[in-house]
Amino acid sequence: MKGETPRHAAPLVRARRVVVKVGSALLVGGDSGRVNRAWLETLVEDLLRLRKRGQQVILVSSGAIALGRGRLGLRAGALRLEQSQAAAAVGQMRLIAAYKELLEEHAVTVAQMLLTLEDSERRRRYLNARATLEALLELGALPVINENDTVATAEIRYGDNDRLAARVAQMAGAECLVLLSDVDGLYSADPNRDPRARIVPEVRHITAEVEAMGGRSASQVGSGGMTAKILAAKIAVAAGCHMCIAAGHHRHPLRRLEEGAPCTWFVPSATPVAARKQWIAGTLRPAGSITIDAGALRALLEGKSLLPAGVTAARGRFERGDTVSVLTADGAEVARGIVAYSDADAARILGRRSSEIEQLLGFRGRDEMIHRDDLVLVRDAAAAAETSAAAHPA
Repeated sequence: MKGETPRHAAPLVRARRVVVKVGSALLVGGDSGRVNRAWLETLVEDLLRLRKRGQQVILVSSGAIALGRGRLGLRAGALRLEQSQAAAAVGQMRLIAAYKELLEEHAVTVAQMLLTLEDSERRRRYLNARATLEALLELGALPVINENDTVATAEIRYGDNDRLAARVAQMAGAECLVLLSDVDGLYSADPNRDPRARIVPEVRHITAEVEAMGGRSASQVGSGGMTAKILAAKIAVAAGCHMCIAAGHHRHPLRRLEEGAPCTWFVPSATPVAARKQWIAGTLRPAGSITIDAGALRALLEGKSLLPAGVTAARGRFERGDTVSVLTADGAEVARGIVAYSDADAARILGRRSSEIEQLLGFRGRDEMIHRDDLVLVRDAAAAAETSAAAHPA
């Protein structure tokens, strides 16, 4: 039917939250070292269309080093680390200025976030970055994210924004990640060498055969080849996120996808929330435990979050972001979840209302001890609730 979205584009259209990654080769016009403004204007129009239909959008954009090196007079070829960092410092200003100018013409607030590998690997940094992303999206801003090349050394770098984009999608709980690149998908072989090579439209399992299809980037200014994109796909699908590799050099690249342009989709076996809960449930050794009352247990069984008011005790040593066991008064484990407070802070606010948290701790934390999206019930939770109710009648 005319106007109907092709089936393969459904993840992009239906996703509540979308991450779009833009490669340097698309953003920087050839040897000019300048923003390809004509193309960028069409991408911005695509992003605005997604937002207009109620989708939240995060942009992961390369291009800072490519934009900065020309301004500094650094010739083509490999740069020393300090030269790359200097180019990034100059280019990042031009990169965010381009996005700011085009998006704020349409009353969209742009936010800049710079991340390193450590920010997604170290728990506290990860939680802070995730909280910042959530706040920006709730406030209607469009985050533009890049690797923090000005401070990152070889040991703490991604080196490509494909994997960074996948980590951002994981961090944000996005349902869809689109990698816009200088290639239009994963091919069965190198299309530059094998005329029989065909694009692979869908990948449901990343096998050794799929990994062997990865090749090197043909781009002069980009750093992420197909191997990096497959590694990104592993991260994305494990987090329950659909990931697409698509050509981005055409105008309106996202609209082309929705109209049926060739691409490769990596398909997860679960949603982001389900994948996250599978990971929580699979934690072998929870860091500690919290005990809840019968009212809190009923709330959990109804799919609600765990509030401090329903917590009666906290045991063990744990930090914000650790997985803990949730126990009944009889000691039966009914759930596991990612706790929003350390053991010390949890002990100070247990049994108290969420409105009292700031006064008790001196800072405004989350209203929930464990948010429902970060909590998974164990198989025998309902039976434990019946036993607890019989032993501790209201």
